[in-house]
Amino acid sequence: MSQVLAIPTSSLSKGTGHAIECRSAGYHPSIWEDYFLKYTSPSNSVDDGHDQQAEREIQKLKDEVKRLLYANADKPSLNLDAIDQIQRLGIAHHFASEIDHMLKQLNETCFVHNTGDPDINDLYTAALLFRLLRQHGYRISCDMFNKFTDTSGKFNEKHAGDVQGLLSLYEASHLRVHGEDVLDKALSFCSTHLESIKEQLSPPLATQVHHALKQTICRGIPRLDARRYISMYEAEPSHNEAIMSLAKLDFNRLQKQHQEELFDLARWWMDLDFKKKLPFARDRLVEGYFWILGVHFEPELVVARRMMTKVIALTSVLDDIYDVYGTYEELELFTQAIQRWDIDCVNELTGYMQVFYKALIDVYVEIEEVLAFIGRSYCLYYAIEAMKRQARCYFTEAKWMHQQHEPTMDEYMSIALVSSGYPLLAITSFVGMSETVTKDNLDWLFNDPKILEASTVVCRLMDDLATHKFEQSRQHADSAVQCYMRQHGVTEREVESDLRKQVEDAWKDVNEECLHPTAVAMPLLMWILNLTRVMDVLYKDGGDHYTNPHITLKDHIKSMLMDPVQ
Repeated sequence: MSQVLAIPTSSLSKGTGHAIECRSAGYHPSIWEDYFLKYTSPSNSVDDGHDQQAEREIQKLKDEVKRLLYANADKPSLNLDAIDQIQRLGIAHHFASEIDHMLKQLNETCFVHNTGDPDINDLYTAALLFRLLRQHGYRISCDMFNKFTDTSGKFNEKHAGDVQGLLSLYEASHLRVHGEDVLDKALSFCSTHLESIKEQLSPPLATQVHHALKQTICRGIPRLDARRYISMYEAEPSHNEAIMSLAKLDFNRLQKQHQEELFDLARWWMDLDFKKKLPFARDRLVEGYFWILGVHFEPELVVARRMMTKVIALTSVLDDIYDVYGTYEELELFTQAIQRWDIDCVNELTGYMQVFYKALIDVYVEIEEVLAFIGRSYCLYYAIEAMKRQARCYFTEAKWMHQQHEPTMDEYMSIALVSSGYPLLAITSFVGMSETVTKDNLDWLFNDPKILEASTVVCRLMDDLATHKFEQSRQHADSAVQCYMRQHGVTEREVESDLRKQVEDAWKDVNEECLHPTAVAMPLLMWILNLTRVMDVLYKDGGDHYTNPHITLKDHIKSMLMDPVQ
């Protein structure tokens, strides 16, 4: 619950010595304390020797898995399961060219030349093929599922007992786009039957069904799902030992690298001393790193992870300054200072804002140095302008609350989509991936393309659905729920139902934008897709698990960043 604190001006504010009344949301303190500061990178020769041995073993297993994939080169449909397993286990980055080649061959065989494949007639295989090809951007027609329906267009009840087929079709249906009625029906059909039989199943199938109904493959965080799927895959009697061993070794190797990165970030965060200087703000560095790891987990993307983690950590505090603590007069000066982007502005700010403003400028100076080193200083403009825009939208929301303004739904969304933080994170992601991102790509992203708008709709509406009750228990600007209820004169339950439908429609837009021909290269779209996936995980089931990590997020973080695979 909210609480009002009287903070002496002498400690946090410059002024006349009177007490200013500021709000505090009473956020849960960090559950990690200095855990990641205690991490020590192994440096002795024994550990180095162990790492070298692990690298040799990983290379040996990679060669073995490649031989496995090539063994069925003339019958690529036999590789569908192997491709799916490799992707779900998080090791597909080792076999990108092989997987691309095989899926291209399957697409040409089954859909371009229409020569068909006798092995792709059962529901399980057809749905798996559809999902794998759609995930890689192939614009496969959903008409291939019509053969599984009856004359009235409903899915034939004879498939109700095919659990593997139902599960495969259920996963495939989440890649639907607008107008694909057969996949809308497929989702309803599969959901109904899987829910009705899930308690009657035995492991490992029961585990797979329960998890799929809670979190689908295409909306899950790849790194988190890989950790979970390792256990599921190992429980399957027919699992391949080489694939299994490679997944475990690769996960643990990457986990060690991520721990080292987080150790460095934790030292930076500790040196800022926000816990003492800005005690009203959420202390969520580890949760922020988890968020970014959901977007970029690959070993070579360390620069992007470092850059994005610092930005998301500062943006979280910035949000709390505007949303929880700052007075309207302070926020007005603060916003002007951020728009001027000049360290000399710091002297015009309240004490606690000075602390934050200096930290903000310092991070972007660091980003500038990184970009200058690689000859791409022009990218800094996009990063700074995105942060300025973020602050302007935060201030607009603060002004609405101060003036007790009741925005329309359209007015609210025009600001709230930006204040969600997703445009800022997406732009920072592109800036951090300088080797593969062009100026045209940055211009495209900065103009809010359809996939980014859809991603921010998912982000904003899921956030509002999860947090509106808590936020209205304290002094807070209206959310989408209140704006919609007021404008349309409907009940809270009706609003929540319609907003969830809007989230599903936005997912269809995201899916559509990831199909060829795409506006930009597929890897760039995958970063935006991954941002959307993180939101689906963190704000699922009506919970804000970023703000309240002690409920379920702590277990996700432990599995990804603390507990190695045994």
